[in-house]
Amino acid sequence: MDETDVRILELLLADARLSSRQIARRLGVSVGTVLGRIKRMERGGVIKGYSAILDHEKLGYELTVVTEVVVAKGKLLEMEREIAKWPNICCVYDVTGQTDAFVIAKFYNREELSAFTKRLLSLPLVERTNTHLVLTTVKENLNMI
Repeated sequence: MDETDVRILELLLADARLSSRQIARRLGVSVGTVLGRIKRMERGGVIKGYSAILDHEKLGYELTVVTEVVVAKGKLLEMEREIAKWPNICCVYDVTGQTDAFVIAKFYNREELSAFTKRLLSLPLVERTNTHLVLTTVKENLNMI
C-alpha cells in the first residue's frame, strides 16, 4: 500500500458512497487508477465490504457490555466461534492475561443482558465470566487506517 491507497481508504471510510470518479477528482488521479486500486484492495482482503455506520443508541441499544470469558483448556476457538454467531455480539477477541477472551455486545435492556449472561454461563466450555457495563462511550470507531 502506498499513499494513494491510504488516501482512497480514508475517503471511503468517510463516505463509502463516493463514486470512483469523485475519489479520482479529489485525489487528482485517473478513474482507472482508483478502480484498479480498489479492486486490488478488495481482492487482497484489505477492503472486506461496504456498510453504513449506525448509531446504536438511536436504534434503542441502551446497554453496551464488555465481558471477560475464561474457557476450559483447549476449547477457546470452539467457544469463540459459537458466541460470534449470536445476535447482539459486536466483537470477540482472544486476549493475553488471566482472561481468555473479551466479548463486546449491545443490548436493548437488562432482560436481554441477563439472558445473554445466563446463556454464556451455560456453555459447557465457559468456566466463568466477568461483565463490565459501559457507562459512557468516549469513542467507538473500528473504521480506521
